Amino acid sequence: MSGICMLTEESSLSWQSASQICAASCQYASEHQLKICVWVLDRHGNPLAMQRINHAPLPSTDIARKKAYTAASFGFGTHLWQQRLADKPHLLSGLTQQPDMILFGGGLPVTYKGQMVGAVGVSGASEAQDQACAAAGIAALPELQNP
Repeated sequence: MSGICMLTEESSLSWQSASQICAASCQYASEHQLKICVWVLDRHGNPLAMQRINHAPLPSTDIARKKAYTAASFGFGTHLWQQRLADKPHLLSGLTQQPDMILFGGGLPVTYKGQMVGAVGVSGASEAQDQACAAAGIAALPELQNP
């Protein structure tokens, strides 16, 4: 294969789509009287958009970013970690000590035609509520839904 240039094509969320996801997540939270922060990252974990509802807990800003980063890094929802590592406590313990890793609900990958194009992370409410806000943000862009 010498002399052959091998390239891959990758798709990623646009900042416009990221902003729409943030707005829809916050709208859902507002309708449910939740105070949250939401981050949307591209497929490589780079920030695209962030929004914080007034009076959301201050730590939620960083926690939401870490949830999105974890989902972007591994390609699955952060709520699945406990189940995946239930019989591997040593691995669970080790991963919780890694910077920017969050192993509880509220981070979801964003996919388009089966390819991960980004991730959203929400923090400020319960795990289930954070995850619902993230899902509502993604649902605002129906083309991101897998068939």
